Amino acid sequence: MTTAIVLAAAALIIVIDQIIKYFVYTNLSPDGRVTVIDNLFSLIYSENRGAAFGIFQDGTIFFIIVTSALIGVFFYLLIHKKFSGKLFYTSVALILGGGIGNLIDRIFRGFVIDYLSLSFFSPICNFADYCITIGSALFVLCILFTSNGKKEETKEEE
Repeated sequence: MTTAIVLAAAALIIVIDQIIKYFVYTNLSPDGRVTVIDNLFSLIYSENRGAAFGIFQDGTIFFIIVTSALIGVFFYLLIHKKFSGKLFYTSVALILGGGIGNLIDRIFRGFVIDYLSLSFFSPICNFADYCITIGSALFVLCILFTSNGKKEETKEEE
């Protein structure tokens, strides 16, 4: 994956996230609920003024600053090729897409729109939250299980 592909994937995630949130905002707010699978999965409109999965409420400015800084770090890592490989590129696309998607909400609404409710997982969250969570887990795997992704990939290509 090249930097352009990672950025295109992140942009696609942002577009998908914002389209879903627009649908939820226009069709489920303020107190809407749609049951998708009985006793398992529902769409519920929720305004999250905290971090992922509803923790640390009412820290909008703090989260805008922290999210912006972290997005900057991942752009730096991507552009300066501090790591490489499909696992790294996938993790960065997910983290950037999800992070920017939620950042857009925080900047323009003052809160993040959440809507995914699973009966076995209490917080209501959104597509961007899941992208960030999965991307972060993949990034940790990248750090733990690739000693130096750039050098290993270069050796494979020779």
